[in-house]
Amino acid sequence: MLISPALNAALREARFDGDAPLDASGVRRARAAAAAVPPADRRVCGADERCAGTSEALGLHSEPEPVLHGWNLGRWSGQRLAEVSRAEPEAVSAWLSDPSAAPHGGESLLDLCARVGGWLDSLHRDGAGDGRLIAVVEPAVVRAAIVHALGLPPQAFWRLDVAPLTLTELSGRSGRWNLRCGRSLNTGTDAP
Repeated sequence: MLISPALNAALREARFDGDAPLDASGVRRARAAAAAVPPADRRVCGADERCAGTSEALGLHSEPEPVLHGWNLGRWSGQRLAEVSRAEPEAVSAWLSDPSAAPHGGESLLDLCARVGGWLDSLHRDGAGDGRLIAVVEPAVVRAAIVHALGLPPQAFWRLDVAPLTLTELSGRSGRWNLRCGRSLNTGTDAP
């Protein structure tokens, strides 16, 4: 089970996250969603501050899983998409159209999907995937997991939307995954 983290100021401003923590609004929303989180035998989270903060606010007491960190976007981290698009239109176009492109100096889309897919495939080796696992991970990691699990072409990544505080469930095993798409954990109210 993959849970996307709550919003933070960087995402509200359409910035490449750059590992920004949750703000007060994100913490409130995650706390309000805690009761909707299903039980799990094991809980992990991406090494990003936003994932760790969401996990904590959801009351999951997760172990950090370094391989599940967000998409490394190199020198674009922390910048607004609009700013990068104005300054480097050809680079952004290449990034959006060529899954092997990494004009920002970080990971390509193919690298991201391979990293996340390798983790997903490893879950059932030696019984490591037995039981229910919850991972609080960045939306890009959820999207990469879906692309890998369903054997979709990498370009499908750009067609998948993952809303904040949604649960995406993958069941089965490597080579034969089933998908239950993003169930909202939002209760529709904000906790004080």
